[in-house]
Amino acid sequence: MQVNRIYLMDCREGMKQMPAGCVDLIVTDPPFAIEFRAKRSNYNRTQERVLEGYTEIPAEEYYPFTLSWMREAYRVLKDSGSMYVFSGWNNLRDILNALEEIGFITVNHIIWKYQFGVYTKRRFVTSHYHCLYVCKDDRLRRFYPDSRFPATRTKEGNPRYRDMEDVWVIPREYWNGDVKTPTKLPAELVRKILQYSSVEGDLVLDPFLGSGQVAVIAKEMGRRYVGFEVVPEYYQLAQQRLEQEIYRVKANL
Repeated sequence: MQVNRIYLMDCREGMKQMPAGCVDLIVTDPPFAIEFRAKRSNYNRTQERVLEGYTEIPAEEYYPFTLSWMREAYRVLKDSGSMYVFSGWNNLRDILNALEEIGFITVNHIIWKYQFGVYTKRRFVTSHYHCLYVCKDDRLRRFYPDSRFPATRTKEGNPRYRDMEDVWVIPREYWNGDVKTPTKLPAELVRKILQYSSVEGDLVLDPFLGSGQVAVIAKEMGRRYVGFEVVPEYYQLAQQRLEQEIYRVKANL
C-alpha cells in the first residue's frame, strides 16, 4: 500500500494491507445508517450536481460494521497518533461503544455547530455534528497548541482560548455550480484538525474518503495521505481533485 495515493476499495480490506503503527492521524466521517437520501434537495442543493452512489449501512449492521473498521484503524494508528471520528446523533451510541470496546481513549467530545439544518415541524432542528477525538496512548499522543494562535491576550481577548474550546462554529461550504458528494467536511474544519494534531510529513488516513476532502487538505498542508472509497464516482472526483490540484470541480450541465 503506497502513500500519497487513494484506493477504490473497502477500507477494511485496504487497512489490512497497511503495516501496524504507520499512521499519524485518522480523520473520517463514516456512513450514517439513517436511510440517508443522497439526492434530496436539502441545504439548497441542486440535485443534478450531486454524484450518485452513496453507500448506506443498514442500521442493524452498523455496530459490527463500526467495530470491524475501527479494529483496523486502531492497528494501523501509531501509539502517538490520534483519530477524529464524525457522527450524527442517530448512531452516536454505536460509535462511542465501539471506541470503548476497541480500546481507544477519548480525549475530547467536540461539537461542530454549522449554520443550518433540515427544516422540521415536530422536533427541534439539528444543526450540529459530533466529533470524537480519541487516541491509543494519551501519554504519547502528540498535540500542537501553538499551531494556530500564540498564547497571548489581545484587546479582544485570547483567540487561542476560543479556538481551543470544544464547540467549533464553522459554516458548511456552498459549492454552487460544482460537482459534489452529498456530504463533505468544510476545509476549515479539516485544516484545524490537521494543524492541532499533525505536522508536515505526517501520514493522514481517511478510511471513508468521499470527495477526497481530507486527502486534498492534507496534500495542501504538506502531509502525506492515504484514503479509501467504495463509490467509483466519488473516487474519481477525489482523484481528479488530487491529480489536478484543484479544490472545486465545475459541473458540466
